[in-house]
Amino acid sequence: MRQLSTQDNDFEQQLSALLAFETVNDAELLKTVDDIINRVRQDGDKAVLALTQQFDEHPATSMAELELSQESLAHAFAELDEDVKQALTTAASRVQSFHERQVQESWHYEDELGNRLGQKVTPLDRVGIYVPGGLASYPSSVLMNAIPAKVAGVKEIIMVVPAPAGVLNPLVLAAAYLSKVDRVFTIGGAQAVAALAYGTDTIPAVDKVTGPGNKYVAAAKRAVFGQVGIDMIAGPSEVLVYAEGESGDRADWLAMDLLSQAEHDRIAQAIFVTTSAEQLAEVALEIEKALAELPKADIARDSLQNRGALILVKDRSEGMALINRIAPEHLELSVDEPDELLADVRHAGAIFMGRHTPEAIGDYCAGPNHVLPTSGTARFSSPLGVYDFQKKSSIIYCTESGSKPLAKIADILAQNEDLEAHARSARYRS
Repeated sequence: MRQLSTQDNDFEQQLSALLAFETVNDAELLKTVDDIINRVRQDGDKAVLALTQQFDEHPATSMAELELSQESLAHAFAELDEDVKQALTTAASRVQSFHERQVQESWHYEDELGNRLGQKVTPLDRVGIYVPGGLASYPSSVLMNAIPAKVAGVKEIIMVVPAPAGVLNPLVLAAAYLSKVDRVFTIGGAQAVAALAYGTDTIPAVDKVTGPGNKYVAAAKRAVFGQVGIDMIAGPSEVLVYAEGESGDRADWLAMDLLSQAEHDRIAQAIFVTTSAEQLAEVALEIEKALAELPKADIARDSLQNRGALILVKDRSEGMALINRIAPEHLELSVDEPDELLADVRHAGAIFMGRHTPEAIGDYCAGPNHVLPTSGTARFSSPLGVYDFQKKSSIIYCTESGSKPLAKIADILAQNEDLEAHARSARYRS
């Protein structure tokens, strides 16, 4: 795992190389995805079934076999061990409680002319949520995508989840039951995104597609944007842990927080930033000790070697500037008084305050959404939320008397834009 210092002469070049990552710009990848989308648009169910058989080696011989019944979802939930069932139920309750506070309401006001102006907030009719399957099966992703949609008032949720060789994680199905997902199809990849975007005889077209997936899913979401809405183009998971070598720090805790992201994926990113050279060395040692016993040590080691870093900064001010430069998906502030730093953090998907708030808690059960902006997009993007499943319409209601002065203004401005029909349309009212 590379060790850097902001005092290195080539630090900026090293940092730029560390952060450089583009998920969906490979020409061959984009061509493959475009071909899949076009097949689905042209052949619908036939293409979806054939592609699912090809890529997932799914034994299904008809589209009917790719849809799961509500009874099978309920059975999966009922069969969970009690401790798992309780953990999943509690996590779902916390996610719902948090997101209920995000609901936006319609509003209006009356201006000085007696006109009524406002905004009508409406839930989307139907959304599709993509949930990873196979090696990366995440029931928590079901909760984080479906529950905000239900809280928003979405009428129908269509879930797609790949089932390699027909095998599914029962916990994913249990989470779908608990989240009140309406229909579940065991399909994945670009073909699933295309089916949700354009619809087939079996799979209804949706208004928006959300949820994480591999590079084919990410490329497909970008390709269908415009036909449907999407949440974001998600890259590999990231964490930045910041500490200052204080007496309360535990190097083994800090190391494990970094490894909790590194074990996700060989291209996940874990960065440690500290003002203490001694602490940097201690964390490096603890990482090596932990890697000797982690089940996914090979994945974590590749991640740390490919995209990880331990970075020494000279002081807190430099540390905060670096955090905002990186704009991490997950930011841990492992210091005595994290509130002192909060005002200086401008770019981060989620901020974990203090030593007893590991990012892992946020992944599962804290309540806030774990679908977060990656690859520096926290500079302009937000976590997935209820607001992603609502849309807004402007309301403009002019009275006869209130319309006249506005019409005169519109007439003048339209003439100056050389739009005579606009000008006359307004003038008729004045």
